[in-house]
Amino acid sequence: MRQLPEVDRDAIRLVQDPKFPRLLEQITATGGCSHPVHLSGSTTTVDGTTGEILHHYDTRNEPGERLLVRCRNRRATICPACSRLHAGDTYHLVRAGLLGGKNVPASVCHRPRLFVTLTAPSFGPVHRAGESCRPRRDGGTCEHGRPLSCSVVHAPDAPIVGQPLCPDCYDYTAHVLWHAHASKLWDRFVIDVRRRLASSVGLVQSRFARHARLSFARVAEYQKRAAVHVHAVIRLDGPTGPGEEPPAWGTAELLTDAVRASARRVRVGTPHSSAVGELTLRWGAQIDARPLRTDGDGPDDDAVAAYVAKYVTKGASDTGAGTDYPLSTWGDIESASVSEHVRTLMRTGWRLGGLPEYAPLRLRAWVHTLGYRGHILTKSRAYSTTYAALRAERAHHQGHTDLPDAINKRHWRYVGSGHTPGAALIAAGIADDLVESRWLALAMVQEGEWCR
Repeated sequence: MRQLPEVDRDAIRLVQDPKFPRLLEQITATGGCSHPVHLSGSTTTVDGTTGEILHHYDTRNEPGERLLVRCRNRRATICPACSRLHAGDTYHLVRAGLLGGKNVPASVCHRPRLFVTLTAPSFGPVHRAGESCRPRRDGGTCEHGRPLSCSVVHAPDAPIVGQPLCPDCYDYTAHVLWHAHASKLWDRFVIDVRRRLASSVGLVQSRFARHARLSFARVAEYQKRAAVHVHAVIRLDGPTGPGEEPPAWGTAELLTDAVRASARRVRVGTPHSSAVGELTLRWGAQIDARPLRTDGDGPDDDAVAAYVAKYVTKGASDTGAGTDYPLSTWGDIESASVSEHVRTLMRTGWRLGGLPEYAPLRLRAWVHTLGYRGHILTKSRAYSTTYAALRAERAHHQGHTDLPDAINKRHWRYVGSGHTPGAALIAAGIADDLVESRWLALAMVQEGEWCR
C-alpha cells in the first residue's frame, strides 16, 4: 500500500484532533502567517477600582497549550501573509502624509511636496537593459584585457544585467563602504536641505525650525547592480508640523532647487585605513525630484504610496542583491545562492569587516545586505502616523482593546515558532483565500462606482 506524503499525514492528524476548530481559528486570526510565533501564558483583566476579575485567558486550554501570533516579517519571501499586511500599513502611512487622514489634516495635499529618487554613484560600468548596452565606436579593452563596450540589447530579466563589464576594474571596496554610510549620507542630505532653504530666503540657519519643518518618508531599494537607491516623499510644513501651513516663501520650486543642490553637494568621509585610505562618498549623478501636485500634473499620490509600499516588502534576495538571513562564516558566503558579483561584494565586506578601522560599521554582521545597515523604510516624526498607531487602530476595529479603568496582568513566554507540514498547508490556503476575498471585495467596490 502506497504511503501518504508527510504533509498529508500531518494534515489528516490535525483535522482529526478534537481541538482542530480552535487551531483553525488561530491560524485564520494570524491571516495565514507562514511562521507564527508560539506563546504560552495568561492574561488577567482586573477592575482597577474594585479588584474584580473581569476576564481571564490562559493558553492551557488551547491546542498544544499555546497561542499563535503573527511573525510580522515584512519580507514577502519569508511570510507572504505578513508582508501583505505590512505593505498595506506602509501604503496608509505614506498616503496619509500625502493626502491626509490618520490624524493628519487633508490640507497637506496642498503643501510643497516632492517625490525624490537618489542613486548610488558609479563604481564601474555594468551591463544595462532596454537599449544597446554600452556601445563604443572605438571599442577598446581595459587594463585587464576585457572589452569596454557591449552592443547587445539585454532583456530586463537577463542575468547579465547589473553585472560589471570587468570585475577587476569594479570598485567593490567603495561599493560596500558606500552602503555602510548610506544612512549617514541621507542624514547629511536632510540637514543640508534645511540649510539651503534657510539661506535662500535670508534666514539664519539655526532659526529655520521657527519658520518651517521638513517632513519625509523614504524607502531603500536595491538596483540590478546590487547598489541601494532611495525613493523619498519630502513635504514642507509649518514649524509645528502638518497642522500648520508653511511660510509664504515655501514653494515647491524652492524645495526642488534645495533638494537638487544638496544631493550634489553633501559628502561623507570614511574612517582612514592603511589598507584602503580615506574615501569621500556622495550621491550618484542621477537625481530625480518631481513635484506632487493636486491638479494631476505629476505623479499620482496614490501611485506613489503604492510604489513605496511595494518595495518595502522586498528583501535583498528578491533582487538578487544578497540574502534575507545573516551569514556568519566565510563558508556561508561561498554557499549562498547569489551571483558572482554579489558574492564578491560579500567577500569584500567580510574582509573589510576584519579591519579594526571599520569595526564600528559591523560589516560582517551586515554582509548579507552588502554592508547596508539602514532600515528599509524611515520617516521623520511629523510626516504622518506610525506603524504602532495603525496596528492599534486595527486592533480596536477588531475589538481587541483594553477596557477603561482596567488593569491587565500579562505573563507570557516564547515557546516556539513555525508550522508543522500540515498546518503550513492549511495556513497557505487561508492566506490565499484572504487575498482572493480582498480582490473580490475591491472588484465589487469598483463595479459599484462604475455603475453610479
